[in-house]
Amino acid sequence: MSILAQSTALDDAALDLLFRDARSVNRFSPATVDPAEIEAAYDLLKWGPTAMNISPLRLAVIPGGAARERLVAHVAEHNQDKTLAAPLTVVAAANPAFHTRLETLAPHRLGMVDGLEADLDRRKNMARTSALIQVGYLILALRTRGLQVGPLGGFDAAGVDADLFAESGWNSLLVLNVGWDVAEGGTHPRADRLHASDAVVTF
Repeated sequence: MSILAQSTALDDAALDLLFRDARSVNRFSPATVDPAEIEAAYDLLKWGPTAMNISPLRLAVIPGGAARERLVAHVAEHNQDKTLAAPLTVVAAANPAFHTRLETLAPHRLGMVDGLEADLDRRKNMARTSALIQVGYLILALRTRGLQVGPLGGFDAAGVDADLFAESGWNSLLVLNVGWDVAEGGTHPRADRLHASDAVVTF
C-alpha cells in the first residue's frame, strides 16, 4: 500500500459503519426522518462513477400518507407492514431519458443523443445498469449519515411505474425503507458471506 493510500484509507470504525456492522433492517424506531436527508445523501452519491456520467438514478421520497398507501398496494404482502411502518420510504428508479441531460453530464458525448433518442431499449438497459450501481452508493451514503436502510425488491415494478411514474417515464428498481434506529427484532440473524477465494478469480 502506498503512503497516499495509507493516509486516505478509512479506519476500522468507518468500515464497520459502512460494511461489517451494517444490516438490512426490517423494523425501525419511530423517529422521524426528514426527506432532506435523502437530498443530502444524493449530494454524496452523485460523485460515484456511472457509464458516461449519465447519472440515471431518480429517487421518489415518500414520507407517508396517501402516496405511501398507493405504493404499498404494489408491494408484496410480506413487505407491506414494514413498508407502512417505516419512518421514510424511497423508491429508487432509473430514468431512460438520461440522454436529454448529456449537454450537462457528458458534453463530450453529444454526438450520441440522436442515436439514443431512437433506441429506447438501449437507453433502458444503460439506465438500469448505472442506476443500480448508484443504489449501492445511496445505501452507503445513507449509512454515512447514521441512517439504517432496508432495501427490498418484492413489489410489482410495472404497477409502481404505472401508478407513480406514468408522467416521468421512470422505471422502478428497488424500494428502500429508511430510519434512524433498529427496533427490537428489526434484523434477522446475520448470515455468513462468501470468502474472497469463492468470489474472486485472478487471470
